[in-house]
Amino acid sequence: MLDKVVIANRGEIALRILRACRELGIKTVAVHSTADRNLKHVLLSDESVCIGPPQSRDSYLNMPAIISAAEVTDAVAIHPGYGFLSENADFAERVEKSGFTFIGPRAETIRLMGDKVSAIRSMKAAGVPCVPGSDGPLGTEPEEMLRIAREIGFPVIIKASGGGGGRGMRVVQSEATLVHSVGVTRAEALAAFGNDQVYMEKFLERPRHIEFQVLGDHYGNVICLGERDCSMQRRHQKVVEEAPAPGLTAKQRKSMSERAASACADIGYRGAGTLEFLYQDDEFYFIEMNTRIQVEHPVTEIVTGIDLVKAQLRIAAGERLPWSQEDVQIRGHAIECRINAEDPKKFTPSPGLVKLWHPPGGPGIRVDSHLYTGYTVPPYYDSLVAKIIAYGEDRDTAIARMRNALVEVVIEGIKTNVPLHQEIFQHAAFRAGGTDIHYLERRLGLK
Repeated sequence: MLDKVVIANRGEIALRILRACRELGIKTVAVHSTADRNLKHVLLSDESVCIGPPQSRDSYLNMPAIISAAEVTDAVAIHPGYGFLSENADFAERVEKSGFTFIGPRAETIRLMGDKVSAIRSMKAAGVPCVPGSDGPLGTEPEEMLRIAREIGFPVIIKASGGGGGRGMRVVQSEATLVHSVGVTRAEALAAFGNDQVYMEKFLERPRHIEFQVLGDHYGNVICLGERDCSMQRRHQKVVEEAPAPGLTAKQRKSMSERAASACADIGYRGAGTLEFLYQDDEFYFIEMNTRIQVEHPVTEIVTGIDLVKAQLRIAAGERLPWSQEDVQIRGHAIECRINAEDPKKFTPSPGLVKLWHPPGGPGIRVDSHLYTGYTVPPYYDSLVAKIIAYGEDRDTAIARMRNALVEVVIEGIKTNVPLHQEIFQHAAFRAGGTDIHYLERRLGLK
């Protein structure tokens, strides 16, 4: 097993990694910015190293500082969590070349899946269904763009090859705005991702977002741990996630799980990863792969009984997967609510002092959070402050328990989106299951 791990992240995921390390007897090093010296995982870690000022570019995105922290503390591995450098192939490569273990996929795998065009090509080669599209980056000839769009059929969506997180995409409804939209998206992609390559896909009007969780080891073994429905979104950001996805048949689940595992075996995938699909009219369409642990990983852990973060650590240590695909059984239902420090109506950030933090409890409730009474939420980072996960033997029970939890949770001193979650769980459409990715924005009057 790994002896000492640098946790190159912050907030709830850093605390989650620390706890998994402790269960496995691994020592931890928390790297942090000057604004995060009072984070819970920093206070609990075996060692801590300040790596820079509050701005992410000077701290959590500072590759030399993170690697130096591993060197001075005699760590053997670096866990990137999610966000920040977790899907940065250059970082993974520099970590490995510096003599440390990167807890995640190989750099070449991250590059392959990080570029949406090459990812789609790989999935198509593996027999995974993809959204009809340009089958490669768009050129600069207007007539060729129009030809491709006509073949696909309007509406279409222009996407940045190096994009992610809901950024670098634009929907085009007609030929009149196509060329201009491609140009604007190309310019935005260059500014945001340093890569102006864009591609075109059919825009699905009312799809669901369903993703499949995989684990792979160093020896070619890959298993799929079922799916999650992440369709409750606002501006392409997930708000509520659940497992399993409502309405899928056992046949669909088995077929897609097998395809996901097979595709990842074909590319020699190592570690935890997620294949994301749009699902409409009983058809799946691959859109991208996230080569890291996901924010919503707890719902999969609960319904499968498999600890994904501990699995990441064991895989990085060179262990074989102890499970076969037949060992993976989905039991019950789990739902996660992302609690953000933001105004529930305007969605503006709400940093500040947490005057009182009282997490909910009761049967089937899990809370992943770095909050504590007296902690100050800084204004520099993502607004996620807690994840509430409810489990039940069926979906109705999980919903009922989550509604109780949302009433019990107390966060005073800052605004949060708890009222939005309380409203969502009153919606008849959500309780029925199967809402599409645009449902919440329509409900909020944003579409």
